Amino acid sequence: MLAALAADTHRVEVGALVLALPFRNPAVLAKMAATVDEISGGRLILGVGTGWHEPEFEAFGIPFDHRVSRFNEALTILLGLLRDGHVDFAGTYHAAQDGELIPRGPRPGAIPILIAGKGPRMLGLVARHADLWNTAWLGSVEELAPRIAKLNDALALAGRDRSTLGVTVGANVVVPELVAGEELPRSAMSGDASAIAEGLRRFAAVGVAHLIASLTPATPEAVRVLARAVALAREGDATLES
Repeated sequence: MLAALAADTHRVEVGALVLALPFRNPAVLAKMAATVDEISGGRLILGVGTGWHEPEFEAFGIPFDHRVSRFNEALTILLGLLRDGHVDFAGTYHAAQDGELIPRGPRPGAIPILIAGKGPRMLGLVARHADLWNTAWLGSVEELAPRIAKLNDALALAGRDRSTLGVTVGANVVVPELVAGEELPRSAMSGDASAIAEGLRRFAAVGVAHLIASLTPATPEAVRVLARAVALAREGDATLES
């Protein structure tokens, strides 16, 4: 799907929020990511996580135990190939012998790696390895503060400057006037374009680099309301990105 989107667009960044890394061989995933990045002309953000829904693992015979340890080893292989072009690793759960990524992809820097996580061990991996961190699904900036506090603790422990890590947030956005029987999220930015714009400004004010909107309802009309909200938010905050 990402390859199809990459081929049919020219400006927007493309990515997943997030791929369950245990579902794919990490070396194969590195090659797939480099190919999509080539197709897109360097617009891919590679989002990865441990996965969480045990029935999915059981249905396909994928081990659910030691998820963070497995993720750590897979990440070592993935980052070695994407950032260095080479990896030689043998762990408890994963191995890649004298692996090389050819061709490397269209941009001089590596594909940005986004990691979703909230537990201490995952936040430790975020602090050491990620370009971007994601937390979701929120409805207000107040819900973000305790999660940021835990992230800052992990960054301090790793000796990393907070400014070197992009913070991304998945947010629920509801357009009430267009809702017709849909199940509503527990917490959301809700209202007309002006109200949603204010919510966007508040997330930008605390340093959120990207906001990923989960719209209710998921209709073209709701997308147009969100577009108006983004335009209004930008009028009052030049730091807001597309």
